[in-house]
Amino acid sequence: MVETILVTGGAGYIGSVLVERLIKKDVRVVMLDNLSTGHKKAIHPAAIFVQGDIRDRECLDELFRNYPIEAVIHMAAKALIPESITDPAPFYANNMVGGLLLVDAMVAHGVRKIVFSSTAAVYGEPEYIPLDEVHPTQPLNTYGDTKLSFEKVLKWYAGAYGLEATVFRYFSAAGASETYGEAHVPETHLIPRILLAAMNGENAQIYGDDYDTSDGTCVRDFIHVVDLADAHISALELHNPEGFRVFNMGSGNGYSVKEVINVAEEVTGKQVQRVIQPRRPGDPVTSSATLM
Repeated sequence: MVETILVTGGAGYIGSVLVERLIKKDVRVVMLDNLSTGHKKAIHPAAIFVQGDIRDRECLDELFRNYPIEAVIHMAAKALIPESITDPAPFYANNMVGGLLLVDAMVAHGVRKIVFSSTAAVYGEPEYIPLDEVHPTQPLNTYGDTKLSFEKVLKWYAGAYGLEATVFRYFSAAGASETYGEAHVPETHLIPRILLAAMNGENAQIYGDDYDTSDGTCVRDFIHVVDLADAHISALELHNPEGFRVFNMGSGNGYSVKEVINVAEEVTGKQVQRVIQPRRPGDPVTSSATLM
């Protein structure tokens, strides 16, 4: 296991849980986050926190000079799909340009191991279900396109510069650790939105109920955030002789929006009022992973 790791986006939802799990394993963690969507309360007190941006090459060079970083877990990204369609420029600037500056700094400072947080959004509309890693990649939105583009960068850099790059294509992260969880403003993830609606007596927005699914609503695959974090740690512990490898990160089961609401009602004992809204651009009908 490496001793010092740089986690970009470490003050975000998944990043904060990952940092917590790494520190429990006595790993020295350097967190880099610009706090544009991350939170100061999500900064682990035992981590070394640097407020900075992956698009700042001087900041990156200083990090690699000042700390004996052996590997990078890259989670920093803009991730709101509807926003990526209406305003794509910041997504390319952060997810593509920032990512390229990061790996260039890694190569310059002799750091060869990276685990990249990608997304199942790279697949687009499924041609078959469940999705596997060889499924065609045809993103429906800018977010997925920027993630796929950076995956390609890692593949070519692995061949040219000897990177060990592991790519995780996330499905829908859910849940929390003992200390850290979701704190999006506004909240965009399905499960916390529904639980908030139940708790506050608010309406739950359903974006489209005329899809070709069992109940007309989109189907998603949910993976617990702690399992997701631990997968990153496992990737660091294993040698990567291929140089570049891709794994789906999901449970292998799909649940519709209405099914999630039904379970939330059972758990909370409260009825959730449902409001049907138009479909959102960039949403695939079904997204579910194949278990390895």
